Amino acid sequence: MKINNIDIGVALKKVETLLSEEKGLSPAMRSMVELLVLLITLLASRLNRNSRNSSKPPSSDPNRRKERKVKGDRKAGGQKGRVGVTLEKVDKPDKVEVIKIDRRKLPRGEYKEAGYESRQVFDIDISRVVTEYQAEVLEDNKGKRFVAPFPEGVAKAVQYGRSVKEHSVYMSQYQLIPYKRVQGYFREQVGIPVSEGSIYHFNEEAYELLETFEGKVKAELATSEVLHVDETGINKNGDKYWLHSASNNLWTHFFPHERRGTEAMDSIGILPKFKGILCHDHWKPYYTYNCTHALCNAHHLRELEGVWEEDKQQWAKEMKTLLEEMNCAVKDAGGLLEASESEKYRQRYRAIVKNAEAECPAPDETNRKGKRGRVKRTKARNLLERLIEYEDDVLRFMDNKNVPFTNNLGENDIRMTKVQQKISGCFRSLDGAKIFCRIRSYLSTCRKQGVSSSLALKMLFRGELPDFACS
Repeated sequence: MKINNIDIGVALKKVETLLSEEKGLSPAMRSMVELLVLLITLLASRLNRNSRNSSKPPSSDPNRRKERKVKGDRKAGGQKGRVGVTLEKVDKPDKVEVIKIDRRKLPRGEYKEAGYESRQVFDIDISRVVTEYQAEVLEDNKGKRFVAPFPEGVAKAVQYGRSVKEHSVYMSQYQLIPYKRVQGYFREQVGIPVSEGSIYHFNEEAYELLETFEGKVKAELATSEVLHVDETGINKNGDKYWLHSASNNLWTHFFPHERRGTEAMDSIGILPKFKGILCHDHWKPYYTYNCTHALCNAHHLRELEGVWEEDKQQWAKEMKTLLEEMNCAVKDAGGLLEASESEKYRQRYRAIVKNAEAECPAPDETNRKGKRGRVKRTKARNLLERLIEYEDDVLRFMDNKNVPFTNNLGENDIRMTKVQQKISGCFRSLDGAKIFCRIRSYLSTCRKQGVSSSLALKMLFRGELPDFACS
């Protein structure tokens, strides 16, 4: 490992050699030097970790070396056949302004109208619309009053309309704009006073309207063929909580819980019923569920890179190259390898882990300090044992067309949660976290199903759900 072009590994080996040759050192001084060497090794290893060789997110590694994309055969710019987003004229403009020629500036002569040239300007008009309902009141000759019924939902002397609610939820839950800034937008741009409490109540109303949807999405995920799961830490008013995600190509479900393991997963109720293929990052509690498993190879690639960079173990470099080669072969084959081709790759895989046993041996089980538990492994050894023990789960992507090489779908679905935490810092309450999770589950699912977030919220506050959620 190198820091500022200094090879820390070489320097530490030199110190260890000199330490072993020095016979006159006192036991206290020798222990102190050995402790310093250990601390420097640990700190150097930590400094050397980045988003390419560990689970650190790219956001914590802003100066990372970005790999150049391989130059393809296509020219730069939009490709033939793509659907563009260029402005195009509309047949029925909302407003037409006719521009007359000042005939006084024309040369003398006779002129006749020969049509017109048109240009269209697209703009927006943000304005407040106040609708007053005046219910007719009649009295009979006995003084009994009869009042015309107000439209459904119009229950107060003054209240907010559906569009205000839709717009507020869209900004706070989809665009992740903090409540104070949403409040400022309505006040300054639209001229409508909205309190932070009202914004919360709009979100709460959306949450309640989505109760049946949550049951639907959980049922769909529990019976799906492939399911991606992940979890990430969230801050609930200073307390560490966990946001659990379960998703596939069409459905998404989020839920917050104070626990990370099976207690949380059981209470959510999806995994206990699931019998398909579960894609995850080898978080051990997932293996308590009776289903088939597939491991995320993006994690393996990063860990192998870390073993190669820190420990220079050749097997890690060879395994990383092989996994990448397998992924390319599966893509070239249309998502599924022939059985014979798959077996060839498996043999190469087994040969690498067999040779790795010499380069990365298991620790001596007789050299233990206590009677219970197993002897502590290095990160490299833990990774090697996982690749050996869970070979089928690592390589399942070769033999099942529906199993991807990575768990990126699950990680991408959960990514906006980290954005929310960066913007707002935390959830003020567990109820607020639940509101966020249910609404984001709905909006993420709608996006996957081809329904825009604006339309999804418009339908929700009308008391409707998209067709896919009703079937």
